[in-house]
Amino acid sequence: MEEQSLKSFEIPNLNTEQMREVDRAMIEDYHIELIQMMENAGRNLAHLARTRFLDGDPRGRTVIVMAGRGGNGGGGLVCARRLRAWGADVRVVTTHKDDEYRGVPAHQLAILRKMSLSILSAQEEPFPTLKPPIDLIVDAIIGYSLSGAPRGEAKQMILWANGQKVPILSLDVPSGLDTASGKVYDPAIRATATLTLALPKYGLRATGTEDYVGELYLADISVPPKLYAGMGLQPSVGPIFAKEEIIRLKSNIDR
Repeated sequence: MEEQSLKSFEIPNLNTEQMREVDRAMIEDYHIELIQMMENAGRNLAHLARTRFLDGDPRGRTVIVMAGRGGNGGGGLVCARRLRAWGADVRVVTTHKDDEYRGVPAHQLAILRKMSLSILSAQEEPFPTLKPPIDLIVDAIIGYSLSGAPRGEAKQMILWANGQKVPILSLDVPSGLDTASGKVYDPAIRATATLTLALPKYGLRATGTEDYVGELYLADISVPPKLYAGMGLQPSVGPIFAKEEIIRLKSNIDR
């Protein structure tokens, strides 16, 4: 995996509004649909899970994927599908019942049902049914759309995950951390590693976030360079994924 810790500060950070603009432009201007972005995110998340936490071979390893009903959760569901196809024992925990999922995340959930994956709704069953041994927890509960402290089932899932002596891999941002300000709400996932998407977010490098972000990685979701050029980002975004689809960035724990 490409190590770019020394060059990472040449990569611009995005605020939350800029990330929303990237998502909008991808879909409306470039016709790169949400399902494509979600597939890219989930594929890279599964790859990082395999190489960083599962010794390069998921067969026979137990992975818990915690998924919300938004785009972040949809990426987690793609990750669950791929890890299961690679031989892992994957168990999915959702924040809501199936009929409360909509759009592409609902589509991803339906695929997992067809594959007969173990899927537990946190609204219906208690967490004690998830018993060790567990090799990895994947956090795809809440993305950059976080608004205030996690509540309800999301809160209970975060508390449960943090209570396990198991590595946690977060998608885009640890659930409970504000990507714009770096504010850490109570509770928030204490990730071993975070795979953020497209470009890093300001909050991931804010002072005091190191115990929550952990190792920081960046994944390609196929954003056209012309899109970034139109946003006037400084420094400009070059071919940062020329050698690898996932690169390691310098985070607070590396300083």
